[in-house]
Amino acid sequence: MHLRDPSARYPSAMDFAPRALSLDLDDTLWPIWPAIERAERALHDFLSERCPRTADKYPIMAMRALRDRIAADHPEFAHDFTHQRRLSLQHALRDSGDDELHVDAAFDAFYIARNRIEFYPDALPALARLAARYPIAALTNGNADLERIGIAQHFKVFVSARNAGHAKPDAPIFHATCAQLQVAPQDLLHVGDDPLLDIAGAARAGIHSCWINRREETWPDDLPRPDLEFTTLAALADWLDARHALPETA
Repeated sequence: MHLRDPSARYPSAMDFAPRALSLDLDDTLWPIWPAIERAERALHDFLSERCPRTADKYPIMAMRALRDRIAADHPEFAHDFTHQRRLSLQHALRDSGDDELHVDAAFDAFYIARNRIEFYPDALPALARLAARYPIAALTNGNADLERIGIAQHFKVFVSARNAGHAKPDAPIFHATCAQLQVAPQDLLHVGDDPLLDIAGAARAGIHSCWINRREETWPDDLPRPDLEFTTLAALADWLDARHALPETA
């Protein structure tokens, strides 16, 4: 467990008691790349069965490269991974001579597998503990479906870049989260794994932050530091529990 000394920003660790939390999803509650790889395989299997010309022309790595190219060519959709994926499928089907009417079913094959995720071992118990104490917003640039995954009950609100029209690290998506939770920025603690998207983004929006540093990486010197740092979500839950217990035993 690692704790970034809160005195870097606050006069003491006791000066900040969050009224609500916002929580990143991908690589905070679960590793995202295993889910993406499963989804890419599911998509390729679908195309092999229904659209073999597209499967032949765009195997997994070629489809990944196409998706990256579509994202680069359409920066106006940088906040909408779903639309990027659908544009990629439309292009691949059209380019291969297959019917673009398969886009919906192809995307569904990808998306169902994308939401079959495997949590980090500590994540679900810690999430339940946090949700019992705080209102929590899921705050994500991704397109996870909390209902499909089975964790919607732990979140008061869901804020995605696609729906907000802005992506982390831009301040508007953080402020939209505050508005939905009905808390001021200074009363929110944002929790995430990404130094730029989560931690620097929160800091620039005037929001306190906690870095979940599962791989014990070194902090980049060019970014504002997190207020708190732990290697697991469970360690953050422990720390918040201890903060609530301190006034009763002081």
